Amino acid sequence: MDNIIGVKFRSRGKLVHCDAGEISLQVNDYVVVDTGRGLDVAKVVTLEAPSQPGEQLMMVVRQAEEEDLEEVRRNLEKEALSRCNEMAAQLGLKMKPLEARYDSKGEHLTIFFSAQERVDFRDLVRKLSHALETRVELRQVRARDEAKLLGSVGKCGYPLCCQNFLTSFASVSIKMAKEQSLALNPMKISGICGRLLCCLAYESKEYAAMKKKMPQLKQEIVTPWGKARVVSTNLFKETVTVQLDNEVIKEIALDELIQRG
Repeated sequence: MDNIIGVKFRSRGKLVHCDAGEISLQVNDYVVVDTGRGLDVAKVVTLEAPSQPGEQLMMVVRQAEEEDLEEVRRNLEKEALSRCNEMAAQLGLKMKPLEARYDSKGEHLTIFFSAQERVDFRDLVRKLSHALETRVELRQVRARDEAKLLGSVGKCGYPLCCQNFLTSFASVSIKMAKEQSLALNPMKISGICGRLLCCLAYESKEYAAMKKKMPQLKQEIVTPWGKARVVSTNLFKETVTVQLDNEVIKEIALDELIQRG
């Protein structure tokens, strides 16, 4: 008895009948089919033979594996992103498509994009949905999310924290850079996204706590050598550099200070 099945290569695509040979299949299984132009993955939608005999049948090579599905998904996402770029340019939309993602069933496509201003993409969604035969959602992201999606290497030489392990973005302020005595140069304290470095927040609380222990610059304190004024502090070494009344410069451990003026 012939083992004829009906498959679809796209969720809204045409029903195509195939000869599955001796391969036992169920509805919703995925199979690798010889299309005559190469191998492609399709979803089994019916186990019934065509109502009109004589239809030329494609051959099922084997049941699809996880690697096959993953490769198909990546190829479809690349195609979708390319189509989105082309159509956005044709419609004159000032936007930058970043990444396309299908859901697990391949029935819903989300395309992430960045833009300097609000974009009316309703016409683009309609055209994309028709061209790709699937439901399309466009989602605008901010600068940090763009960096997370695209990925890169940070100023430290390591992969971006947002791409590597951060699950959410903490609030980062210029005050954190000041507390850490960093040069307030935007080029040095900003990431590739143009926002303040996420890592400024990692030790912010520790810096703030240590600064509370340290005397203020120019503050008068009493040292084992007598009265002195604070010239500088070193948070890492937990030391204070002072200038004595005789203008001699000394460095002293924080816990060796006698009292503060």
